[in-house]
Amino acid sequence: MKLRQLHYIHEVAHRGLNVTAAAEALFTSQPGVSKQIRLLEEELGVEIFQRNGKHLSTVTPAGQRILEYTKRLLLQADNIRNIAEEFRDTDRGALSLATTHTQARYALPPVVRKFRDQYPQVALHLHQGTPPEIAKLAAEGQADFAIATEALEHFDQLVMLPCYHWNRSILVPKNHALAQKTKLSLGDIAAFPLITYTFGFTGRSKLDQAFAAHGLRPDVVLTAVDADVIKTYVRLGLGVGIIASMAYDAKADADLVSLKADHLFEPSTTHIGFRQGMFLRAYMYDFISQFAPHLSHDLVEEVAAIEDSEARTRRTHELIAKLHSI
Repeated sequence: MKLRQLHYIHEVAHRGLNVTAAAEALFTSQPGVSKQIRLLEEELGVEIFQRNGKHLSTVTPAGQRILEYTKRLLLQADNIRNIAEEFRDTDRGALSLATTHTQARYALPPVVRKFRDQYPQVALHLHQGTPPEIAKLAAEGQADFAIATEALEHFDQLVMLPCYHWNRSILVPKNHALAQKTKLSLGDIAAFPLITYTFGFTGRSKLDQAFAAHGLRPDVVLTAVDADVIKTYVRLGLGVGIIASMAYDAKADADLVSLKADHLFEPSTTHIGFRQGMFLRAYMYDFISQFAPHLSHDLVEEVAAIEDSEARTRRTHELIAKLHSI
């Protein structure tokens, strides 16, 4: 049994049993992948994949169990390489982040700048996507960290740690009827067409829950994943904007009025996550603490060491409650 063969069966399963696609991702030939899979099956004495002619059709029951352990073995192989790199060259390496547009555009830049100043030889890779895409990238090892707010049910394969709470602001042109209001109500906002985030992004669920709890059905006329797009259409007079407060820039958005909405919506919590059992290099711990200062090296290790998912979730909720008091 060779590590390369385990890489092959893992990638084939990941690519929907498409051997050609797996071969392209592995930078090798399709016949070579097929041959190595056959050799591994002959050595083990069981079929990993069921075949329909020359094509793979399904994963066998034995193959499902083998692939479960393969995923763990490949993670440990990555950990061994990371440990070696940590001792060989502490300040050199790579860090891959998967996140949403809002985090990449508004929350991460100062953290990335500070991190780059401290670790100029660490290459940073930023992937943007939907919450399910972000979770998938991190769970499959294509990203080291996932940073997200919404749809945390997609992240159950990851150790998720709360970073910070945030809330929303209402955006209107200076001549809008709401611009002179000192304290808004949900009814005030629902009286106008709304422009806000696409469902599943940037705390949108909290917004919907707040209106529903008051029996209101707002007229959402446009949604986007990008706050800058929302601002553009607010300027055009299409509706009232609801964005993450961090996305309002007093200088760049001086033509718009930002109205506080903390009293209207429950705060949202942004989390950072990584694979259970993943070896974190020193600069990875530093990145986490720069993004969320309360997440110390020891605290991250403590939570990551909790193998039972329910116990880890309870500890995470404790940290969220504690974060409210900071």
